Amino acid sequence: MLEALRTAAGPGNLILDREALEKYASDETEDLVFWPAVAATPTTTAQVSALMRVAHAHNIPVTPRGAGTGLSGGALPVKGGLALSLEKMNRILEIDRANLMAVVEPGVITQVLQEAVEAEGLFYPPDPASRGSCMLGGNVAECAGGPRALKYGVTKDWILGLEAVLADGTVINTGGKLLKNVTGYNLTQLLVGSEGTLAVVTKIILKLIPYPPFRSTLVATFDSLEGAAVALTKIFEARIIPCATEFMESSAIQAAAKKRGRHFPGMEAPATLLIEVDGYDRDVVERDGQRTGEVCLAHGALDVIVADSPTQQKEMWDMRRAIGEAVKGLSIYKEEDTVVPRANLPKLMRALDDIKKRHGLTTICYGHAGDGNIHVNILKMQMSDRDWAEKLPPAIREIFTEVVKLGGTISGEHGIGFVQREWLPLAMTKDEIELMRRVKAAFDPKGLLNPSKLIPE
Repeated sequence: MLEALRTAAGPGNLILDREALEKYASDETEDLVFWPAVAATPTTTAQVSALMRVAHAHNIPVTPRGAGTGLSGGALPVKGGLALSLEKMNRILEIDRANLMAVVEPGVITQVLQEAVEAEGLFYPPDPASRGSCMLGGNVAECAGGPRALKYGVTKDWILGLEAVLADGTVINTGGKLLKNVTGYNLTQLLVGSEGTLAVVTKIILKLIPYPPFRSTLVATFDSLEGAAVALTKIFEARIIPCATEFMESSAIQAAAKKRGRHFPGMEAPATLLIEVDGYDRDVVERDGQRTGEVCLAHGALDVIVADSPTQQKEMWDMRRAIGEAVKGLSIYKEEDTVVPRANLPKLMRALDDIKKRHGLTTICYGHAGDGNIHVNILKMQMSDRDWAEKLPPAIREIFTEVVKLGGTISGEHGIGFVQREWLPLAMTKDEIELMRRVKAAFDPKGLLNPSKLIPE
């Protein structure tokens, strides 16, 4: 079996050494560790196909993997078997200026693609917080979001075609360099967000737009979380569509400041909005930035700080991108990726505060408030192991139950993966979950591809 895998993977692409396997045993999800028996790092679609054929013939579980930056356990080899890493398939195959498209392999780092197309005056907007390390294949698998999803949408809105390998090694192609395509089922969008449970993506066709050169960035501080959420709704009522509107509690900014060893705007205020407007006309962008600040001040902002230079803008965004890692460095934690309709954010913030107090928990909230996506980090801090084990599950159930009541769901961008499967019945009916099982069985009858993910067992 190992010889067959070694031949399929190609020279130097099969990993058996225990020390080398360690990087494939975990991702960024809490402290979970599951060791694969073997890992492979193929460089071509043909090698991926050959590996899948061997795994299918020998009933070997296969866990596809990108950079391992996921937060729902999607890349954990829970059943052991083969960890299939796409890290070596990292070429930008084409930047097609005529059609405003790019063709890439799944191991391309998101920021690397963004910088490459920006050098051509083009723009790929999806920007997960981990864009400097996450890979586009993982973005496709999880339908990654990020701050700019507010204006530009998430990964699914930019993917037009895929090459993928099925569980039995069959290679398929979906979509293409086409803005219109209603030929059969939309298999492209079925694979996007399927968390590696249906196929292994080996090539991605994505669309681009001209780069918007002008932006206005500001920080607005508030005396309450709810106040910031209310002001946010007023920005849209004023007919302003920011490209990003990020929400942060003071404790989140303070954690980032401590990690970076510097002071950041808004770190003393209970709640802060980081807002950015972009576009192609300098005057329009400056006007919308000014109007945004005025709306915030008119609806309770304590202060509005404007970033006057690209350097200051970068500093503000560096602070925001540092928050996740900084908060998770404070304590053992559990992060919940809640999302509700944007207008219901004030109700969500009230509910989260009530749940936290009733269960005696420490939480730090931040996220993409413009699209209703709030990350709730529950921190263990000094709580005993017994209290943590007893209080956490009912609190999470209450959080998700309230989110669903508000018209939301249990994950906006992190995915269900391994750690959220038990909560899926709160958001979906039995019939809906059963239909997903039937789709999974059509693609992967043996259930070998990324097992124990997404669908409850």
